[in-house]
This record gives sequence, C-alpha cells and structure tokens, in this order.
Amino acid sequence: MSPAGSRRERRMLAYKVRAARIDAHGSLARTKEAEITLDTDIGGRADAFNPAELFLAAIAACMIKGIERVTPMLNFELRGVDVTLHAVRQDAPPKIVSVDYELIIDTDETEQRLALLHTNVRKYGTISNTVAEATRLDGTIRRKA
Repeated sequence: MSPAGSRRERRMLAYKVRAARIDAHGSLARTKEAEITLDTDIGGRADAFNPAELFLAAIAACMIKGIERVTPMLNFELRGVDVTLHAVRQDAPPKIVSVDYELIIDTDETEQRLALLHTNVRKYGTISNTVAEATRLDGTIRRKA
C-alpha cells in the first residue's frame, strides 16, 4: 500500500448508532450521550421523526454544520441559518427521487459571498455529497428578508 493510501485510511471517520424497538408505536436511537425517538409506527405519530424526516434532518444538520465549519475560514458574518427541505418519494420501488432545499441566511454579506458560502456547503458536506450521489439534490441560498 502506498503512503498516500495509508494516510487516507487513517483519516477515515466512523459513526455508530444503535436503535431498538420500544413497542409497535416507536423506537429509540442512541449515539454517544444522545437519544432520539423514532416514528416506526405503521400509522405514524406526530411526536417523532419518521425515516424520511430523519433523512431530511440529516441533510439539514450537515448543511448547518458545514456553515459553522466554513464561516470562520471565509470570515463570513451571520446571525442565523434556516433550512427548509422538501423530498419527493415514489411508491414502487419506494425511494426518495428528489430533495429540494432552501438555505436562508440572516446576514449582511454580499450576494457573491452568499454564493461562495453555498458552494462551500455543497462541496464539503458529507451527508449532502452522499445524498447527491444517490438522488437529485437541488437548492438555493438567499438572504433572510
């Protein structure tokens, strides 16, 4: 194995989540010191994220974390971030065929700087890059009104 290959392997990160069924209405997922109730009820439940909603939440979290990571490097000033996502699911075979998002940034930065932030978020997001390989991921960034 080449030295570059061994360096690349050492930089790999790993993640672990455990999930267990509580009852016919829900399950619980745990990682580190956190837990989240999962909507695994066939009829659905309003007080927990279902699998598709968790998928969208993971994309949103990736984008927000990416913004947190790049704003210091870009010296980008912001007061807040909102992400709205919408997915389309087909029935047969069941899969998410597209995800659209809108990043809303509370900032006084220029449109050019907003575009630069968006480019960085899309380029370096682990989850968004993974999703973009599997389905259409398309979105916009705009300043908060």
